[in-house]
Amino acid sequence: MVYSATRVQLAAQGIDPHYYLKRQAIWIVCGLAVMTVVALVDYQRLARLAYAGYVIAILSLVAVLSHRLGSSQYGSQRWFNLGPLEVQPSELAVLALILVTASYCSRQPVMTARHLVVVSAVAGVPILLVYKQPDLGTAIIMGVVLAAMLVCAGVRVRYLAFMTLLSLIGVIAAFQLGLLHSYQLSRLTSFLHPGTGTGSLSSANYNFTMAKTTIASGGLTGSGIGHGAATNGGYVPQQYTDFIFTAVGEQLGFAGSALVIGLFGVIALRMLRAAQTARDPLGRLLCAGALAFLAFSVFQNIGMNIGLMPIAGIPLPFLSYGGTALMVFFATVGLVLNVEMRRMARR
Repeated sequence: MVYSATRVQLAAQGIDPHYYLKRQAIWIVCGLAVMTVVALVDYQRLARLAYAGYVIAILSLVAVLSHRLGSSQYGSQRWFNLGPLEVQPSELAVLALILVTASYCSRQPVMTARHLVVVSAVAGVPILLVYKQPDLGTAIIMGVVLAAMLVCAGVRVRYLAFMTLLSLIGVIAAFQLGLLHSYQLSRLTSFLHPGTGTGSLSSANYNFTMAKTTIASGGLTGSGIGHGAATNGGYVPQQYTDFIFTAVGEQLGFAGSALVIGLFGVIALRMLRAAQTARDPLGRLLCAGALAFLAFSVFQNIGMNIGLMPIAGIPLPFLSYGGTALMVFFATVGLVLNVEMRRMARR
């Protein structure tokens, strides 16, 4: 899909049409290696490194906000430029959040209000730093992951309801105080009122319209790989990253899109099963966080491609181009494999 979404435009610029294909292949190999390492090291040992990883994640999120260390693209300060590589620390911060939350909550026999305040404060720091970049989509995913893990940890319903109320108040306050950037408001407004507005709002509407039109043009079986008119013409912005599902919809049609979604469903069910059969609370929490991370990323990305969710810049796991995200998703699967491999030990 990445190759089909980039080859024509690269060839037109005189660049090797296999450029993104080769880079993505290298990242996949590296991701498989990371997944293997994460799966082989007992997750109890990984949990002991959780706080060190958390500190590193916080420092990297602070450093990337510096104009001397971080680089800016599309109005966001999210990346480190390391020669030919670009590293996005917000993706790594999600993994750090899963590890540190699981490590802390698994040690508490009962999650009291005090414990909830502590874990919320610990999680709130990286979430706010990610939002500051600004990267609203990843910040939302981190919030969803935290909520799922707190439910798995057995936090009382009234505490969860109170946190939900505070979150809603925070969202309303962000709107009223103008804390959201103009392009973020444009994306949300275009999602709620498609086909209206001018300027940046029209740009957001264009993304919505082209994404839905491209997917719809695939029909039942699609146009065939390499034969999509919109994909070959480059009509969908950022198609090889955030909008890669439009290439799937146009070229593989409804049948191919359903197959892709079904395969994600298989992975999610296996993660759920690993959580159910985990030998201890730590393993169960790790699997719950991994499941929330992967499932909501898929839901948000495909949802924004078909107009059911606002555009939030979330990659589609294992399909979107991007080294950091690919490595993190492979590492996340490695965590679940780690738990499942040891489910029968020390019950």
